[in-house]
Amino acid sequence: MPSFDIVSECDMQEVRNAVDQASREVANRYDFKNTDSSIELGETAITVQSVSQDRLNALRQVLEEKLVKRKVSLKALDYGEVADAAGGSARQVLTLVAGINSDKARELNKFIKGLGMKGVQSQTQGEQLRVISKKRDQLQDVIAALKEDDFGIPLQFNNFRD
Repeated sequence: MPSFDIVSECDMQEVRNAVDQASREVANRYDFKNTDSSIELGETAITVQSVSQDRLNALRQVLEEKLVKRKVSLKALDYGEVADAAGGSARQVLTLVAGINSDKARELNKFIKGLGMKGVQSQTQGEQLRVISKKRDQLQDVIAALKEDDFGIPLQFNNFRD
């Protein structure tokens, strides 16, 4: 039976490249001189730090531009609170969201069931969803409907089998 998987992944190589490009641009831009602005990539988070709130916003904008150019969805970023760091500077942690948690999986299952297509089944498998149907056209309609709606996380469709 035809099936496909719904996953939410983030290409870490592209994220790393975007962070490197943004760091290089910040080092060379005049408006960031003497602001001690930095962008650091951790395992599952990006930390941005600068002297003030407005410089932090500009730094975050530079990073977002580089991520969009590298086709990394901004939905994959979970913005933390802006915290005051040492020396009066501001810091923010941007967490990288990967995988579909159980609440989002339930929401996606409910949405697919709500489409009212006969013979379409969906089930949660770890951090992904598998959608099964007897007809390939129905699966393509499900993909189109999921692309139109916004679930707050980046969705990719892979492992399409006939």
